[in-house]
Amino acid sequence: MVTGRDKMEQDQKLADEVFQIRQQVGLEIAKQVIGQEKAVEQLLVALFAGGHALLVGVPGLAKTTLIGALAQCLDLSFARIQFTPDLMPSDVTGTEILQEDKSTGSRAFRFVQGPVFTNLLLADEVNRAPPKTQSALLEAMQERHVTIAGETRKLPDPFVVFATQNPIEQEGTYRLPEAQLDRFMLAIRMDYPDLDQELDVVRATTGPISTKINKVLDPKKIIEIQELVRRVPCPDFVFREAVEIVRATRPTSSSKWPEIQKYVRWGAGPRAAQHLVLAAKALTLLRGEYTATSDAVKEMATLVLAHRIVLNFHAESERISERDLITNLIEGRR
Repeated sequence: MVTGRDKMEQDQKLADEVFQIRQQVGLEIAKQVIGQEKAVEQLLVALFAGGHALLVGVPGLAKTTLIGALAQCLDLSFARIQFTPDLMPSDVTGTEILQEDKSTGSRAFRFVQGPVFTNLLLADEVNRAPPKTQSALLEAMQERHVTIAGETRKLPDPFVVFATQNPIEQEGTYRLPEAQLDRFMLAIRMDYPDLDQELDVVRATTGPISTKINKVLDPKKIIEIQELVRRVPCPDFVFREAVEIVRATRPTSSSKWPEIQKYVRWGAGPRAAQHLVLAAKALTLLRGEYTATSDAVKEMATLVLAHRIVLNFHAESERISERDLITNLIEGRR
């Protein structure tokens, strides 16, 4: 019989293991991707918190390489979909085909799984697909299952979508619906490497290639960590901090932030507060601690909230970004 004390000791042991896992994953990823340590940590936050992530960055920053390397390191089944304007929902979810039994001549429909039936799905340039295809991906992200020909089919566990988006080229793209953006726990912005890192990238990619990545953990362990994240203690004042930050993004008459009232059309919804607390818990574990903190909430706030608020024309005309507003809001609360 496992007592409450035994369970706490097991949780603490697993929490200590998570910190070591983060170090090992970082070392393995660095064999293929240089200078994106922060993005690696943030992807692990999304994965361990059971959420999806959107990576935004210009071409050539190794977004696709990073996600592929992470899948190898974590021993996850991996599939990549290159989103294009002619991509159909069945190209994502799969389809039924009519198959003939040559021995009997009878015919029957057989389901052929699409790439969504995987542990880690890379949705490359996700904003290039039309709305109908986006809706098929939205069901998978939210429900962890897809519906084909009236039948619901469960996706593997764990299941996570890491999507990429190019913020520069807008020709042939579709704006992601707010409902879909709200399903991404984090929106991670990947920036240019600094001079030394870029030199290392050029040296590493123009010389002999040796990029074997060792596996650090398996899907079963990932599920255990995801369950642990939900058990991480979170004081009531941290819950309140998260909820108050989310509510502060809404341009209501009771808002204390003039910038929000002036520039925001719609603020973040309740799901944002849920994701903010889970992200803070996961970050806490990755940093070697076991109780969620206000600092963790504030550190994750921009990643969780910036893609969830809708700006008005005043913000667009004055070139005010969502990230600027959230950053200012957090700094004003410190």
